[in-house]
Amino acid sequence: MLRAHGAHIIEADSLGRELMEPGHAVFDQIVSAFGEAILNPEGRIDRARLARIAFEGNRLQGLNAIVHPAVIALQQQLMEQLFSRDPKAVAIVESALIFEVVRDARARGEIDTVLSDWRRRIDRVIVVTAPDRLKTARYVDRLKVPPEKRPSAANDARSRLAHQIPDAEKASQADYVLDNSGDLASLQHKVDELWPRLKADSNNSPTSLSLK
Repeated sequence: MLRAHGAHIIEADSLGRELMEPGHAVFDQIVSAFGEAILNPEGRIDRARLARIAFEGNRLQGLNAIVHPAVIALQQQLMEQLFSRDPKAVAIVESALIFEVVRDARARGEIDTVLSDWRRRIDRVIVVTAPDRLKTARYVDRLKVPPEKRPSAANDARSRLAHQIPDAEKASQADYVLDNSGDLASLQHKVDELWPRLKADSNNSPTSLSLK
């Protein structure tokens, strides 16, 4: 919906998948940390197997410590390229884990870095909320798994949510909150109302908080 308005969307998950491909430093670091058992027969990372090992082995923090800094560095590179072409552009970083990155960085003892303070790289935060039961149902529906695998997929969703900060806590720190518990038409209306404010707010972080 934001892309249709003219926003440039940077998807954190897509960047993460790209960096986890062979030939990237992130790939080498993950294989070194988790072993070659996470590779599929083609020599690529089996993301489902890696996720299972990370979640079940309580190693998610270690995986995130490898992936998050690289993804954020690439996000910044892409945004700098965009703003050099169009200083008035609106760049949207789509990520489920903006606040979790901060939490995990501070847990590692980082205090004054781009990982420990999202304000150093993001002007405004939009939190899209929905009840966990609805998130779980939507996740399972997107996977399009057969009926016998739906309970397992739902458990996977609940496991992921358990590692995330609750919506209420995120909303308390957000600049804008969009309730997505209704239908798409309702969400579209909210996005349409938000867009002019995003255009006005884009790229307005104080210089003292910039990545430089």
